[in-house]
Amino acid sequence: MKPTFLIGFMGSGKSTIAKLLADDFVDLDTVIVEKIGMSISDFFEQFGEAKFRELETETLKSVSTTHQIISTGGGIVMSEENRQFLKDADVNVVYLEGDFDKLYARILADKENIRPIAISRTREELFDIYQHRADLYDAVATHKICVTDKTPEEIVKEIQL
Repeated sequence: MKPTFLIGFMGSGKSTIAKLLADDFVDLDTVIVEKIGMSISDFFEQFGEAKFRELETETLKSVSTTHQIISTGGGIVMSEENRQFLKDADVNVVYLEGDFDKLYARILADKENIRPIAISRTREELFDIYQHRADLYDAVATHKICVTDKTPEEIVKEIQL
């Protein structure tokens, strides 16, 4: 079985779906936090987004050979190197696509995950990021699932087909 990468905008349910698909899934952001010994938002603040993206690329490549289900961060597609890797590797890339308004509501309601990209941005700025990334997700996806108004269990069933 080929590894499956879950991609999509923040709030699309990548981590939730990964947990339901496999007990031994990998959450790329969790691996990075363990590696750097601080939160991603603290890393962003101290070292910047460019340095984070380098670390993300390194981590993406290292986990791709060891796990079957990998949940990525929403910005994984911001790096050309990551997009090329996801296109060229023999992997499934599932884009969890959602309606922006519903994703935005999830982001605001989520008190557990602090998202550096969302903290200091207005709704309009986040919408611009969402629109830009949508094309990038589409470009690397081998499968696309609309997650709007679906339960996590329904999404998992679609992935498993």
